[in-house]
Amino acid sequence: MDLPGHGQTPEETDSGTFDGLARSLDSWLRTENLIGVDMVGSSLGARLVLEMARRGQSGAVVALDPGGFWHGWERTFFKATITPSIALVRALRPALSAITGNVAGRTALMAQLSARPWGLDPAFVARELKSLADTRTVNSLVKDLANGAMQEGPAKTAAPVVIGWGRKDRLCLPRQADRAMEAFPEATLHWFERSGHFPMWDQPRETVRVILDATSISQSK
Repeated sequence: MDLPGHGQTPEETDSGTFDGLARSLDSWLRTENLIGVDMVGSSLGARLVLEMARRGQSGAVVALDPGGFWHGWERTFFKATITPSIALVRALRPALSAITGNVAGRTALMAQLSARPWGLDPAFVARELKSLADTRTVNSLVKDLANGAMQEGPAKTAAPVVIGWGRKDRLCLPRQADRAMEAFPEATLHWFERSGHFPMWDQPRETVRVILDATSISQSK
């Protein structure tokens, strides 16, 4: 699903904050009668599905490299690296298709997010980066995430909670997985050994397997 302010979903007044997006998602689940549905999220979306599990609004949850578990200098690192990257992508937007079509260009732009950026589909990378450039709330979200409270737990669901983390994540550093597990002690931690921040990019088959395993356990209960 497109969160408010992302894709084709209009932003709401509080969509530039994590709490605002969580409120919108919670409300949407209630309106659509989807309380208890299995959820999968990545990065910001991973933190959101963990928050829904904490509220008892989800079924099984798979959270891939969630934000919200950084400490100290890691907050500064997150903000200081991603903010100029966003500015660069916006400045290069007219030329993104050409740049990402080149292996060197694609690798330079995606090195923080992928363990093997040269192997990603150029058209896919261009679409992802253009979408990022067009997300008006992204700068306020980065500021809010960098300065806001850590994600709290635990989950209030009997269904499985799986936290997946790429060993080569250069945005949400692998050391943060320990804090995620402290907050959600009943969760299962799955390491993607050859993946960066987005396992579905770098290890798509393994990611699908992790998701299907978690949701099939949920459905069998």
